[in-house]
Amino acid sequence: MNPTHSTITTGTVYLVGSGPGALDLMTVRATRLVREADVVVHDHLIAEGVLDLVRSTAQIICVGKKASNHTVPQGELNLLLVRLAREGKKVVRLKGGDPFIFGRGGEEIETLFEFGIPFEVVPGVTAASGCAAYAGIPLTHRDHAQTVTFATGHLKDGSVDLDWQALARPGQTVVFYMGIGGIGEICRQLVAHGLSATHPAAVVQDGSAKRQRVIVADLATLPAKVAEAGFRSPALIIVGSVVKLHTKLAWYKPTVNPED
Repeated sequence: MNPTHSTITTGTVYLVGSGPGALDLMTVRATRLVREADVVVHDHLIAEGVLDLVRSTAQIICVGKKASNHTVPQGELNLLLVRLAREGKKVVRLKGGDPFIFGRGGEEIETLFEFGIPFEVVPGVTAASGCAAYAGIPLTHRDHAQTVTFATGHLKDGSVDLDWQALARPGQTVVFYMGIGGIGEICRQLVAHGLSATHPAAVVQDGSAKRQRVIVADLATLPAKVAEAGFRSPALIIVGSVVKLHTKLAWYKPTVNPED
């Protein structure tokens, strides 16, 4: 072997969940990895101020990924992670919430596995638990919900075709991710499959962040109230009688007017 020949050791990709919005909800491990990274590849929806933790010599790459608007197609993104790791870099793939709960983390590490790229997954506080907690809505409660279900409000083909019969069962809380665009259809289907039109429901926008807003209503009136208030993503829809507890359990007071 030529003694002057050098090889580059393959780097590692860390899929890191930054939590629902508030920077101090990130785990200690997530914070440390962001600070140590050579490259941070991030979505739009990440914790507020997290990029301020990135060291000045590191590369920051935004890959977009808003609803129905991906700056970098998923396939290209997967291969970008492979390329960066093959350059010997410590790569943080930074996501909002948790990488494995509607975060496409599974798709990304499947590609890494296929190319022999070392990877680790760092869980984050998922939006459902983080936003609900900051809205004063417990996802489970002995008097209200013995089951909690997470569902996507936006399928891969753009439809909202879900197992409505299962989602409309009593005694549970259902949290819809990415559902604002289809909120009217979601509420209609839940009523059509057995829930009362007066069944409690809420939307939490920018949960845990300084601009958090919450609307509490029922399945019949929620879509109109959301439209009137101009709610947008990122937002979660929470359906279940636990929503009634918001009035007395809401503890978080946002510090920024959403209109500012």
